[in-house]
Amino acid sequence: MQKLEELPFDNTYARLPEAFFERVNPSLFKAPHLVSFNPAAAQLIDLDPDEAKRPEFAEYFSGGRQLPGSEPIAMLYSGHQFGQYVPQLGDGRAILLGEVRNRQGEKWDLHLKGAGLTRFSRDGDGRAVLRSTIREYLCGEALHGLGIPTTRSLCIIGSDEPVIRETVETGAMLVRLAPNHVRFGSFEVFFYRRQHEHLKTLADYVISEHFPHLVDNADRYAGLLMEVAERTGRVIAQWQAVGWAHGVMNTDNMSILGLTLDYGPYGFMDGYNPAFIPNHSDHHGRYSFQNQPDIGYWNIRALAQALSPLITQGDVHKAPEMYEATMLHHYAALMRAKLGLQESQLDDDTLTTDLLALMHAGRVDYTNFFRALGDFCQETGANDSIRDFFPDRQGFDRWAERYRARLSAERSDDRERKARMNRCNPKYVLRNYLVHRAIQHATQQDYSEIERLLGLLRDPYSDQPDMDEYAAPPPDWGKGIVVSCSS
Repeated sequence: MQKLEELPFDNTYARLPEAFFERVNPSLFKAPHLVSFNPAAAQLIDLDPDEAKRPEFAEYFSGGRQLPGSEPIAMLYSGHQFGQYVPQLGDGRAILLGEVRNRQGEKWDLHLKGAGLTRFSRDGDGRAVLRSTIREYLCGEALHGLGIPTTRSLCIIGSDEPVIRETVETGAMLVRLAPNHVRFGSFEVFFYRRQHEHLKTLADYVISEHFPHLVDNADRYAGLLMEVAERTGRVIAQWQAVGWAHGVMNTDNMSILGLTLDYGPYGFMDGYNPAFIPNHSDHHGRYSFQNQPDIGYWNIRALAQALSPLITQGDVHKAPEMYEATMLHHYAALMRAKLGLQESQLDDDTLTTDLLALMHAGRVDYTNFFRALGDFCQETGANDSIRDFFPDRQGFDRWAERYRARLSAERSDDRERKARMNRCNPKYVLRNYLVHRAIQHATQQDYSEIERLLGLLRDPYSDQPDMDEYAAPPPDWGKGIVVSCSS
């Protein structure tokens, strides 16, 4: 394990033409302090966790000191925001400190969010607030625990520095980790500027660093697009299966590696509602839970258009189809697994959609119901506790008869099936009321709830009896929480 000053930087993105970024140092936080440190993320860069105990740690990640070997830059990109193209966005409050290569040869960006003004800040102040950094920090680890590709976070650095959003809040910085932070919008900016030489340079860079098997292919750019379409289809299928809504699926928030990127007004559903909108700024529901698969299709079309100078029109049209086929296939497989089914049958989609319709009508708790369904017994009349999730008990009884017949047809064993279902139906998810409670504690400089959630969500599929209160549906005050984009 290594000390901070010994981290082996390999800053490949900083070797690209200057048009791709601005060289800029983070703006200093006064009197920074460590809010939370994530040892699991530290392992990704071979960092000794004892380094977090050093007073210099907070200084390195709050603008007070520069890590030896790092080359801080703010990345350029553009993107479609709520369907409208914005010609220039970029890292307006984040700075890529550098890229660390670990002993396995993996490269991890150290990305400092809330680092101050850059030339891409537009009308922003370049800062982040404690509230938003806690939300991203916890949800990245929550989705990782669920097996969903995501950025990770190393730590939160806090400060007493005031930052104005809807109200005055305290500022914070988040150190985010990912193999890269290239977005769909990183390609769009050069397409719409008609800087096709930069577009090619960026595509070659991404292929060389992350898709090396495509390097010598004559159709490598089409190959890149198809792999991104597949990865995006898989990750959105996973979002849908766990009942999670991103909230702001703009193309500048879409990772070229198929990672979940940029946590803002996200939310896990409590009562099942396909029209769930976690973002109070999304007045028309563009990014509602039920629209996420279609928005993924829309975004892949936007990326295909951006890459069109490098590929054929056939490939431009093929990529969204590849995305759709991947997403539908993967979602169907995930939902079969959630139901404990091992074989694929023609009526599986109907079995699933009819169940979801019943859950919608009764606003049945999405996470808790699927966890409880593992206890389903094929003996008639033995499922009262599951039946009681539904106001329409007779409707559930009719569905349960079909489900029982389906299980019997593949000779399902109840005990073995429950074990499988518990491995894909989490007991714990990061409900918005849990995050809200952690934030309230943190504003009083009590960070214990952050640590408790961090530990819980690393293993969301296992029973943790002393943490059962965290599996409960929200109390009245926690129902219907929506979140703003402000951070």
